Amino acid sequence: MAHPSIIFLMYHELEVEGRKLVQSEPGYVRYVLPLETFRGQMEWMKDSGFRGLSVGQAIRYPQPASVCITFDDGCETDLITAAPILREHSFGATFFLTAGFLGTPGYLNSSQVRELDALGFEIGCHSMTHAYLPDLSDLELRREIAEAKLTIEQIVGHPIEHFSCPGGRFDSRTLETARRAGFRTVANSRFHANSAANSSYELGRVAILRDLPLAKFGALCRGEGLWKRRFQDRARQSVRQILGNRTYDRLRSSLLGESSH
Repeated sequence: MAHPSIIFLMYHELEVEGRKLVQSEPGYVRYVLPLETFRGQMEWMKDSGFRGLSVGQAIRYPQPASVCITFDDGCETDLITAAPILREHSFGATFFLTAGFLGTPGYLNSSQVRELDALGFEIGCHSMTHAYLPDLSDLELRREIAEAKLTIEQIVGHPIEHFSCPGGRFDSRTLETARRAGFRTVANSRFHANSAANSSYELGRVAILRDLPLAKFGALCRGEGLWKRRFQDRARQSVRQILGNRTYDRLRSSLLGESSH
């Protein structure tokens, strides 16, 4: 019998008219959705019978049609724009916060994190400084994962259980450090649906980009066409392993105007 599977969606900052984005580089902006685009996607999910879940809800892998909704970085728009739309549609979500960004311009502050938590949304961790984890020493890795976890827990006043890797990049040390720190799951950015058959420390997610048509968004929620993106992603991983993260990112940015978030 096949295991029920769920697509995990990965969002970042939402664009609001008249509000400055936290970054303006083309590689960042391609991950930023206009507010009305995000609203349209949530309306499509609701009208199509999908439930929006947090990571904690999704890893129970309920049978009815469901999609896991996640946000990376901890931008202020998580609270002021995403949360109201999610609540309007009775959707859950997990917000992965970069602990070292909290309280800086454009990002949530401690009071806003507590407000988001009090609304019933799940708070997760996205490292301390958004560093590429495989490039770090063991000591640096513990700071990015274990110390970041403690920093966020001190803000919300309870344990947090879910971690997402900056740039989707990880190695065996990353997963072991997260496990030892007490995280139940680790999410990356590899293009595959998740089910009870795969490790909770290697949860794939699909980045939702600015120019994604609604029809293709619907196909992603249904898990259609992921093999094509998975093939492209594996090719990029091979090149990245040869060049290293920094050289790969410089080359990618110069050729495509892209960056990894």
